[in-house]
Amino acid sequence: MADLIPADVRRRLKSLRLVTRRAVGQHGIGLHQSHSRGAGLEFAQYRAYEPGDELRQIDWKLYARSDKFFVREAERESPVAVWIVIDASASMGQADAGRPDYSRFDAAKAMAASIGELAMQQGDRFGLMALGDAGLTLLPPATGLRQRDRLLLDLLALRTATGFPPEDQLAPVWERIGAHDLVILLSDCFDEGAVALVEKLAAAGRETLVVEMLTLAERDFPFSGGYRFRDPETGEELLADGVALRTEFLARFAEARAALHARLDAAGVVHVAHMLDEPVDLPLRRLFAAV
Repeated sequence: MADLIPADVRRRLKSLRLVTRRAVGQHGIGLHQSHSRGAGLEFAQYRAYEPGDELRQIDWKLYARSDKFFVREAERESPVAVWIVIDASASMGQADAGRPDYSRFDAAKAMAASIGELAMQQGDRFGLMALGDAGLTLLPPATGLRQRDRLLLDLLALRTATGFPPEDQLAPVWERIGAHDLVILLSDCFDEGAVALVEKLAAAGRETLVVEMLTLAERDFPFSGGYRFRDPETGEELLADGVALRTEFLARFAEARAALHARLDAAGVVHVAHMLDEPVDLPLRRLFAAV
């Protein structure tokens, strides 16, 4: 199975923890600052030791028999589920000219796999929703290695649709996401429907976080000469000179982002931005440092 998580990112994930702003349960079961071991944990299976694993996780009796290091992985049923929600609208398929084979959708899938890896490390349940007008991809929350593998298979199969689904197609979101669950939306936030969804989730008491996925072109607008700019969702086109358009675009894009951030802040939604030239774990570190 192809691995969506780069090796250097996977190593760094071992030192990162998903944290919610809410205490869950009398003993903090679920996502929390201090990852407990022992009571409430059930043995799941062994895996090979990797650099960064804690020595106390090594099964020394098994080492004595096999002369190899293995780590015991545990599963814990948690009242909290981590919902990874991916915007699958067409604009998420945009990439930069310098790296046309790596779109914001590719980055979102790698980030989703990383979130699933973190949740599995903590013994928490995690699930996936991919939202596009062609239909909803849904992986109900569970924990453990099998769930991680299901997540990877679903992510590998994901494709972008045309637009974000209309509100009347979002019923499964409300049916599935529990009151104490954590929602992480990976989106460019260009569709009003995506922003309205996180506002409604937050208003309904769901802890909702957003990673705003951005291309380098949106940051730098490096175009020169005549260009045909095309909206991938509406098909609308604009013929313009890149240099002449640059100042106006950057100003208007900054205004749009400021308005977006003001809406998210007003809703109590923690948000960070991700540029396509950044490691996919960097926004996660920023996000959970901000929680």
